[in-house]
Amino acid sequence: MSISRRVFLRNAAIASTLLTIKNNAIAKAAERTGIKDFYKDDFRIGTAISTSTLLKNDEHMLGLIAREFDAITPENCMKWEPIRPHDKEWDWAAADKFVEFGQKNNMYIVGHNLVWHSQVPKEVFQNESGGTITKDALTIKMQDHIAKLAGRYKGKIHAWDVVNEAVEDNGSWRKSQWYKIMGEDFIAKAFRMAHEVDPTAHLIYNDYNTETPVKRDFIVGMVKKFKKQGVPIQGVGLQEHLSIDGPSVGEIEKTILALANIGVRVHVTELDVDVLPSVWNLPTAEVSTRFDYTPERDPYIQGLPKQVEEKLAKRYEDIFKIYLKHRDKIDRVTLWGTTDGETWLNDFPIKGRTNYPLLFDRGFQPKSVYFRLLDLKK
Repeated sequence: MSISRRVFLRNAAIASTLLTIKNNAIAKAAERTGIKDFYKDDFRIGTAISTSTLLKNDEHMLGLIAREFDAITPENCMKWEPIRPHDKEWDWAAADKFVEFGQKNNMYIVGHNLVWHSQVPKEVFQNESGGTITKDALTIKMQDHIAKLAGRYKGKIHAWDVVNEAVEDNGSWRKSQWYKIMGEDFIAKAFRMAHEVDPTAHLIYNDYNTETPVKRDFIVGMVKKFKKQGVPIQGVGLQEHLSIDGPSVGEIEKTILALANIGVRVHVTELDVDVLPSVWNLPTAEVSTRFDYTPERDPYIQGLPKQVEEKLAKRYEDIFKIYLKHRDKIDRVTLWGTTDGETWLNDFPIKGRTNYPLLFDRGFQPKSVYFRLLDLKK
């Protein structure tokens, strides 16, 4: 072996050892605190909690969440269908546990959500004979739902996703049952009702693909118009269900700036980065979207290749650099889940795939992307 080759290998070994020592040191520091503490002067770092974690009292998962995060969102347990499967039946078990956990750990608690087109029992939109409900009757149902749900947690929940995903990707109103029956005014009514029930709660409009110019422009125009009417929209949630290849951080930045310019706070509400091959031309988080499973669409069953792992870490780093640049405009950055084993992207839009979009692996251990984000705060 040549001298130059031996020198190269020695230097590579030294570099690898130093990197391991560095990561171990960061890991030990994080064990005592968590990623939330590294970003405490910038914005809150949050995660979504599943109903299963809450009802099973998963101490391992809940302990990890308590250490790492200072904001929480319920993944499903406060959506209309899970919490109110029938008009006169409410299931508070998971939602109560969620709020109790947040209070116990002094967290920023987000309610998700009050009005959405999905996961709503069909009878909500029907009259007693099974026909379409009237606008006035649906308005009363909405008011009753918001009053009971937001009212139960008044003073305990800091922010509500009041209306979720009311805009299509092409920059038009989603023709949901809410829109068809009540018109665009259902949004204004929902925010006013929520504010009346809990005047101290921060009220958010939440949507995905907000980085798409046509959708961004529509949402900005919608919020601007409603605010002129006195509608208490105080924040806009950017779901940020992103791909490892796009959209560009430039488009993310444009959305942050556009929203700040109309006087609302920015919340990153559902961040994850999909590493698997895309099966569509435009990313979406519309939950009804489905495609068939094929092996080539699930290439990383045995683990994420090093080059893809590095690409994922770099993608998160670039995204967080934009967030840090605009820390004065952003209240919160919430990951949509804690570990890769629980991410919704294992089953969306293709059931049964193996995805790696989050900061912790299936063994609850921090990934290289986690340390990359801690490095940004050195």
